[in-house]
Amino acid sequence: MSSTLIPERATSGTLLAAALRFLMRTKLYWGLIALYAVGVLVSPVSSRGVNIFLTQANQSDVLRQVSNNGIVAVGMTLVILIGGIDLSVGSVMALGSVLCAMLLTQRGWSTAAWFAIPLFVAFVLLAVAWLVQLAARGRRWAAPLGWSLGVVAAAAAAAWTVGQLPGKFGVLGVLLVVPVAGLAAGALNGVIVARARLQPFIVTLAMMVGMLGTARLVAGPDTTVYPVYTGTNATAAFEGLRTLIWHILPVPGLFFLAAVAIFAALLRRTTFGRYVYAIGGNEQATRFSGVAVERVKIAVYAISGALAALAGVLYVAQYRQGKPDAGEGIELDAIAAVVIGGTNLMGGRGTVVGTLVGVLIFGFLSNILQLRNIDSNTQLVLKGVIILVAVMLQEGNVRFRRRYR
Repeated sequence: MSSTLIPERATSGTLLAAALRFLMRTKLYWGLIALYAVGVLVSPVSSRGVNIFLTQANQSDVLRQVSNNGIVAVGMTLVILIGGIDLSVGSVMALGSVLCAMLLTQRGWSTAAWFAIPLFVAFVLLAVAWLVQLAARGRRWAAPLGWSLGVVAAAAAAAWTVGQLPGKFGVLGVLLVVPVAGLAAGALNGVIVARARLQPFIVTLAMMVGMLGTARLVAGPDTTVYPVYTGTNATAAFEGLRTLIWHILPVPGLFFLAAVAIFAALLRRTTFGRYVYAIGGNEQATRFSGVAVERVKIAVYAISGALAALAGVLYVAQYRQGKPDAGEGIELDAIAAVVIGGTNLMGGRGTVVGTLVGVLIFGFLSNILQLRNIDSNTQLVLKGVIILVAVMLQEGNVRFRRRYR
């Protein structure tokens, strides 16, 4: 009889351990489901008896509101995965909003044009030259051909961008030119962190202050807001960046979801993604294995800057203005969303999909509190509590795995 009970107890213990491991691995998704259920239960009801939280308009509005923070958080995820941090994304987003608003509303060689167009032309030159050499894989003729084609492409880019100045920039122009300015700022972060071996916190803190000053200089000393009125002082087509696709999906949300899909695939399916995880897990060992750690770091910070500037363009589309302080505090929201999403602040562990869930948790939480007319100070307190609980759960998950592996 005892010999029969022992296997049964062992089996039940194994099943319990497996169930607990599954719950711990998926706790983030259960948390989102639970929060969504709370939103349904506590939501006010309209005069027609409709649950306001569940309405299509409210769901679309949540996605629209979290899109900018989500795009920035995607870039922040990559930075944290390599064991870094990027405090400059808010200022880079603000610079992007100023550049976008000025390019849309001002003709001729404005301060924004002088700042953004040379960076874009230089980027095209370097990108084409690098891509040709990468495709040729070190053949002797690769370098001269790459630089020759790069010069041709840069000349075409210069002609195209300068040609837009008399009639103001269009939608495609700002979507291409403005993120490159953010990419340059991010790449500068990466070069200093990787080559000078300085702490990312210090480097990006300095860049945060520097980019804030740059945004104010570009905007002008007496300018706090650049209004953008589509159809009057800016192209009417820019309104398309704030519309709803099929009356459901906001365009900023589409950009956010596309960024999640692209960089989730990049991390899971490419050599670059494996390098990102390896650097965060053990940078020294990764360097000894022959990986160009500095290049990967520069690329990651450049991506973070480009996404932050793209968020600046979408900010202009949503709020119809560019501001030198548009991204104030968004770096903290992005870091919080990444932590909620399960990414380890020490690097090496986490996913972009987890960040998506973290962003949605913050978005739905804010929406629920707003529907219940909870004041903003209480919202901040609750967000702080959620961040602490998330970190505690991550630490508990580590101990759990050690116990049941």
